[in-house]
Amino acid sequence: MGPDQVTRLDELETVVTRRLPAMLNEVRDQLADEHPDYAEFLTEELADLVTASAGFVRRLIDMAAEPDERLPELGSGVEQAVFEEIGRSQYQQGRRVTSLLSAYRVGARVAWRHVSEAALDLDVPAELFASLATTVFALVDQLSESSLRGYLQEQSDAVRARERLRDELTALLLSDRADKAAVRAAAMRADWRLPKHAAVVLVEDDNELGRELVFRLEDSCLRLRRPGVVVAIVPDPGGPGRRAWLARALRGGGAVVGATVPLDRLPASLRIAEVTARLRRDHLLSDDPVFADEHLDAIIVHRDDRLLDVLRRQALAPLAELNESARERLSTTLTSWLLHLGDRKAVAEDLHIHPQTVSYRLGRLHDLFGPSLDDPSVRATLVLALAWGPPGEVDESG
Repeated sequence: MGPDQVTRLDELETVVTRRLPAMLNEVRDQLADEHPDYAEFLTEELADLVTASAGFVRRLIDMAAEPDERLPELGSGVEQAVFEEIGRSQYQQGRRVTSLLSAYRVGARVAWRHVSEAALDLDVPAELFASLATTVFALVDQLSESSLRGYLQEQSDAVRARERLRDELTALLLSDRADKAAVRAAAMRADWRLPKHAAVVLVEDDNELGRELVFRLEDSCLRLRRPGVVVAIVPDPGGPGRRAWLARALRGGGAVVGATVPLDRLPASLRIAEVTARLRRDHLLSDDPVFADEHLDAIIVHRDDRLLDVLRRQALAPLAELNESARERLSTTLTSWLLHLGDRKAVAEDLHIHPQTVSYRLGRLHDLFGPSLDDPSVRATLVLALAWGPPGEVDESG
């Protein structure tokens, strides 16, 4: 490029820089009807935008002087910082980034008109004129990308901050140290409306589908990863249609839903859900999802398996000396007889055996258990020992 062209470009930079306030005011006027907030922003931030735009003009002239060079990325200079901050402010104020980018396009058209007028007045050669056109819109694209980057960074930062606050709230709700004032303050920070009742949902952490279903639950649900499990807190699960919604949302994911409790009792719902999850792993419960409040009897019986084992060894001791096959037949018959309140016909239909076979087995049971089998309290104990576990299991080691 010859000295004359360099001089023309230096003059062009001076003229365009001088026009920047008028250029930005014109953009403001064009945005006033459809984007009044942006027009107001241009008015309030005019000085900073003029400074940032001067860097834009410098880039424009540099690139026009070397049209074969690759367009450089915006550096860490003031123009990048300003335009990224514009993007951040758009997110903070709840505005759509698409509207901002539309406003930039308006600015590009206005900028090119001013640059082209100044270039024509200075008799800038045709090849430089064409280079200027390409560079104007390319640089506007870069400024748009800078604002978009700022918008997305602010969005990401806000999401991370919100999730951190919601994690803290969830951990507090599931702890035994959650006083009402602390919960209210944490919920306010996390922007979470406190429900009257809630339930805990558990999914094992290695269950990929279950995790995905939990994280797809509506935004009112809190979620937290704990060792080995993903926990969700579902507000007002007993509301109209909520149970059916929850069953549909979690179906197929192997989830368990704890009891619905007041918010300050969520640790109890968590403990119930943990017992329920263990029963599901042991194949004692098979619903999908499992609602704990439909299986409270099994949960109560199995809450402490050590006590249940002691009960089973004691209550089923008369069967301990039998071989495995005989023990299973008799315990299955005894279970059915107890659950059908002594109706031998119902037992035969339940077990698909002949009524005489039922009578024979019951005779054997009376021989083994003696008169205690007619004692209502013994029968109640036998129901506890038999009705919630695999039939015929008796630990002979104890």
